[in-house]
Amino acid sequence: MKKELNYQFRQRMLEVHKKNRRVEKMLGKEQIQITSDWKIRVPADNDFLMRVGRDLEDYFFTSMNEEVALTTKAVDDYVIEYVVDPSIEERCAYYVETTPTRVRLVGFNERMAAQASYLLEDLMNLEEAPYLTLGVEERVQRYHTRMVHSGFSLDIFPNEHLNAIAHQGFTAILLFTRAVDETSYGHTDFNDIINRAAMYGLDTYAYSYMVSKMHPDDEGAEEYYDGLYGDLFRRCPGLKGVTLVGESVEFPSKDERTTGLVGTKANTEAYPDRSKRPPRPGWFPCRDYPDWLNMVKKVIRRQKPDADIVFWTYNWSNKPKELRVELLENLPTDISLQATFEMSQHVTRDGVPGHATDYTLFVTGAGEYFTSEAEVAGRRKIPLYSMTNTAGLTWDVGTVPYEPAPYQWLKRFQAVNEAHDKYGLVGLMECHHYGVYPSFISEIAKAMFTEKNPDGEKIIERFIVRDWGIENLETVQLAYRDFGDAINDLITTGEDQYGPMRIGPSYPIVLYNHKDLEIPFGTHAMHGNNRICFPNYTYPFYRDGMYEKCQGESRLYKRAAALLIEGAKRLTALLPSVSKEKRDDAQRIAGIAEFMGRAVLTTHHVKETYFRKYALLTDESIDFSATLDELAQIMRAEIENAKATVPLVDFDSRLGFEPSMDYMCHREALEWKLALQTQILEEEIPALRADGTVKNRDRKHFPRDMWT
Repeated sequence: MKKELNYQFRQRMLEVHKKNRRVEKMLGKEQIQITSDWKIRVPADNDFLMRVGRDLEDYFFTSMNEEVALTTKAVDDYVIEYVVDPSIEERCAYYVETTPTRVRLVGFNERMAAQASYLLEDLMNLEEAPYLTLGVEERVQRYHTRMVHSGFSLDIFPNEHLNAIAHQGFTAILLFTRAVDETSYGHTDFNDIINRAAMYGLDTYAYSYMVSKMHPDDEGAEEYYDGLYGDLFRRCPGLKGVTLVGESVEFPSKDERTTGLVGTKANTEAYPDRSKRPPRPGWFPCRDYPDWLNMVKKVIRRQKPDADIVFWTYNWSNKPKELRVELLENLPTDISLQATFEMSQHVTRDGVPGHATDYTLFVTGAGEYFTSEAEVAGRRKIPLYSMTNTAGLTWDVGTVPYEPAPYQWLKRFQAVNEAHDKYGLVGLMECHHYGVYPSFISEIAKAMFTEKNPDGEKIIERFIVRDWGIENLETVQLAYRDFGDAINDLITTGEDQYGPMRIGPSYPIVLYNHKDLEIPFGTHAMHGNNRICFPNYTYPFYRDGMYEKCQGESRLYKRAAALLIEGAKRLTALLPSVSKEKRDDAQRIAGIAEFMGRAVLTTHHVKETYFRKYALLTDESIDFSATLDELAQIMRAEIENAKATVPLVDFDSRLGFEPSMDYMCHREALEWKLALQTQILEEEIPALRADGTVKNRDRKHFPRDMWT
């Protein structure tokens, strides 16, 4: 099996058009074939559509092995032509009209005409031939804004990645913004990115990390905020808008229900006893957020009158409805309101209670937090956005490119469309730090969000046939349904999301000798090392019902791991029957699913270890030696699990990587983890057995009621 170097997945991300998609077959009834006798005609005076036309020319050559030349001259017959028609009733509409001698790519504006061009590619990709059915294929973008972060690397957008993002139907990119030309990754030329994104029909939003140190009522506040947000739009006039979320733009609120302080250090010093510390302004629906927003809006709109100011209520989603609604009732109505789709929703799986901490797919529908805010936005006519993760990935499993569970995603896509119809949802933020990795999941999302009456099951079936062949349809359907059932069981807690599910099988399972363990990878990354992954697992057993809850989670995770791993094996068994042009991508789908299963199995092992660690310290009646035998058995099973992950990450260098963490589960990380587990198995467990007790007990990483 071939082995990829680190970051080699980026080479695949630069391939906008897959090679050799064409399958030789008979022309169908009511179909025409595009041959080299045809021409692609673009308006001579339109640079944007000229680039789109050259993209289509490359598509025919690369994917369909057909040379269809570009021209600006008038052509009577056998022509594919771009048409901008502002008389189309809906601004976000476009269509492909096919007659025996002419194909018209029509859009309300040039960006929609480009989408018609990409739709033409989609139709031929599904047909696996340069064949088109006579008639009209019409699409309408339900959501005028679909924002994504870079999946290539944090805040890095090569032209090819921008082009792929446009092909997937997204409309905008997001730049993490600490200051003008400063992102979380360092110095970046914002205007270069903005201008290149516009070449591909994409807007650019600043995702603000500009912490505010002044209250809007303070003397000099307007000059201060003009120096932040005014300067940003003054120096980057091409920005479409800005996204503002509490934890990232925290300001010194005068709301007496908060600390009124900005920054972790200030809050810790003022309130050393965390249990008595009021919420920080970034995590509470403060009464003066409307004042702050009006100030930010004032300085921005002085530079750009139509700037889209998106206010995201993520950080107080768990606060009482009446507090959140009180804020929403006082917001200005000429901004956009964003609420996370499934967040803070409570569910039960097979008797096990769960809670959507954030960014999960085990809850597919709209949560009560979202709907409560959507109702206010609808009544007050505030444009409604949502963080939906519909680019194909959540934080459930941190280091995969996407979750290949289309039937589970279908529930999310349908729920999002229902929110569009019921609440007027018009804008989506579809990923966060982990960025967008174009996949068949994002292609299904595009179809679900643009077809007028989408049949999700049929859409999924079309992509399975394209990617696996019709002869494998039923087997792949079963595997994909199993993957969805598995994700449905992953009621990922904060402990898991900031633990083994964050990085996967490289997560270390430790006993008592590694309380200060540091993960030695991703040290240069925004979220690398231990920053959002805590390697010494703890669970709050001191709270009522939590021990039983963790037991239930462990049971569900064991079941989910089996579904993912066995489903991946069924897909792998199909590979010899898949054409060589499709086999590499098919193997990657199977590899992602197995990697997810092994991450879930690691989490099951982590929980089973923790039960026994806890018992060895708290249960005097326990059989100490027998419990150590159980721990050794778990360690051996996890060693085998990690070993089985190595060939997966060797084959696909995107596994184990995440843009904000960099590599946290590549071969090197797995080998580090294997050495650590072997050391614990061969040294720490025998030492515990010899002592017959846990010596030098330390309170640092265990719940408080464990100690007497």
